[in-house]
Amino acid sequence: MELNDFIKNFANQFEDTELEEFSAETSYRELDEWTSLIGLAVLNMIAKKCGVKVTPEEMRATKTIEELYNLVNSKL
Repeated sequence: MELNDFIKNFANQFEDTELEEFSAETSYRELDEWTSLIGLAVLNMIAKKCGVKVTPEEMRATKTIEELYNLVNSKL
């Protein structure tokens, strides 16, 4: 999956945050809408769309969407 597609899939987990708010450099945990439930939805999206398992601990070690994307790619 390309980075732009990953960003779109990531953004789809949010109900109120506009797609324009998301970029590779977005510190996603700083978004107003970020919650642990959205974090779980993102992990589920990664499992379904990318076919890899990312643990909550691994996700917490990333800060930006691009760092999370790179983590996912390292597991492919």
